[in-house]
Amino acid sequence: MDQDLLYRLSAVTEAAALAGYAWLGRGDKNAADQAAVVAMRDLLNQSPIDGRIVIGEGEIDEAPMLYIGEQLGRGGVAVDIAVDPIEGTRMTAMGQANALVVLAAGARGSFLSAPDMYMEKLVVGQGARGSIDLQRSLADNARAVAQALGKPLSELTVATLAKPRHEAVIAELHRLGARVFAFPDGDVAASVLACLPDTGIDMMYCIGGAPEGVISAAVARSLGGDMQGRLLLRSEAKGASPANDAASEQEARRCREMGVVAGAALTLEEMVRSDDIAFLATGITGGELLEGVRRYDDGRLTTETLVICGQTKAVRRIRAQH
Repeated sequence: MDQDLLYRLSAVTEAAALAGYAWLGRGDKNAADQAAVVAMRDLLNQSPIDGRIVIGEGEIDEAPMLYIGEQLGRGGVAVDIAVDPIEGTRMTAMGQANALVVLAAGARGSFLSAPDMYMEKLVVGQGARGSIDLQRSLADNARAVAQALGKPLSELTVATLAKPRHEAVIAELHRLGARVFAFPDGDVAASVLACLPDTGIDMMYCIGGAPEGVISAAVARSLGGDMQGRLLLRSEAKGASPANDAASEQEARRCREMGVVAGAALTLEEMVRSDDIAFLATGITGGELLEGVRRYDDGRLTTETLVICGQTKAVRRIRAQH
């Protein structure tokens, strides 16, 4: 991907992080998310791209945010975008760690286009590439990853999200003897940590959002890792109820319209079809992956952005002063 475009996209995630930071600790996650969306949209629309959101926050009649199918830019190179303006809106609202702005960009047709729904995700780094299979049980996958990495299960570390839907998963991993790091939110950050060397995270498993899943797949492909995903209807992820069943019917309809199959295991190559991609993340609050926005007494603000290029495999950290 063109270096000038990468620089422009880093400015987009920085602007969104600064906009979200203005709502840090103010208890209003929707306002923080909206501020980040506005900042992202403004800069993307100023960019020399023919941009298209392929997976984001739903269709325009349901989410006036960065919605699936939205066209962005003032014309130029064709770019597909998968986006989560703030991964961790609740963390931003409550002043907690690990809130990020995340974006993946690629050549036209690079990314899976799917509804904004739940996805089951399993991510590993380069050392365990080829060892995972969502058709097998989580226990079998954990054993296979440990074997690929040449370590006993007692030394395997799995990242997941501290959600009620994962309580049985966490208990099972503990019974196997594995370590579990349960993050409050932020499975993209956990996926990056699983793919980067020397982070102490060997595998990431969770059920979370599909947009974050495609973004995580871009990370895995760019870093030579591996990932599988499975789109889940809301009633499968959160349990049957009249509201969840109605949402599931809409999701199933949108899957049919978009040519994807809910419940089928998706390989990394099915989620990300090209190496002409990039992943960018800017920290709003500090955490294991990135520093957050810092404000100094003289009014200066600084940001840290992670940029991973799929073609060159280069990993850069950009510290900027605003």
